[in-house]
Amino acid sequence: MRAQLRIVAGTLRGRRLNYIVEGGLRPTPDMVRQALFSILGNAVPGRIFFDLFAGTGAVGFEALSRGASSVEFVERDPRTAAAIIKHGQAFGVADLARVHKADVYRWIERWRAPAEPVTIFLGPPFSDLENRPEALLLGLADLQQKAASGSVLALQSEKTFVADHLLGQQGWDHRHYGRNQLAIWVKES
Repeated sequence: MRAQLRIVAGTLRGRRLNYIVEGGLRPTPDMVRQALFSILGNAVPGRIFFDLFAGTGAVGFEALSRGASSVEFVERDPRTAAAIIKHGQAFGVADLARVHKADVYRWIERWRAPAEPVTIFLGPPFSDLENRPEALLLGLADLQQKAASGSVLALQSEKTFVADHLLGQQGWDHRHYGRNQLAIWVKES
C-alpha cells in the first residue's frame, strides 16, 4: 500500500515523502515529529543529525528542513534506503544527506563520534523493542559514551514499552503522545 508523509516545518515544509507500507515500517506520525522538534529546539540547527532506523527518513528530512548542517541516515533495508536517497535528490538536499545501508547495531559499534555535539534520533521497529531490548540497551549505552558533551539522544517507542526499565539511567525525559512515547537524554559536560 502506498502512503505519504509531509514535512511539517522549515525550508522543506509541505514536501511529501511517498513510501510503501510494508513489514516493520512504522513512520513517525506528524504530531510526534512536531513534539520531538519542539523539545529538541536549538539542538538541531547547525548540528549533524543522525536518523537511526531511518525508515521513510521523515525525521531526518524534518531535521534538514529545520537547519541541521547534515543528516546521516542509517537504514538496513535496501529498498527503503534507496527511497531516502531519491527523496533527498528530489528535495535538492542530497549533498546534505548521507545514507548508510547498514544494521544500526553494527553501525553503532563502528561509529566514531564527531568532537562537536550531535543529535541522534532512534526509531527502532517495535519488534526490536520486544525481541532485542538488550541490543538496544547496549547500543544506547555505546552512543551515550561516545557522543560529545551537549549531544542529545531521542528514542521513540510505543507507550507500552517500559523505557524506564530499559534505559535504567537517570536524566531521561519521557513524554507520551497517543500510542507513542519519546525519551530524551542530554549528555552533560
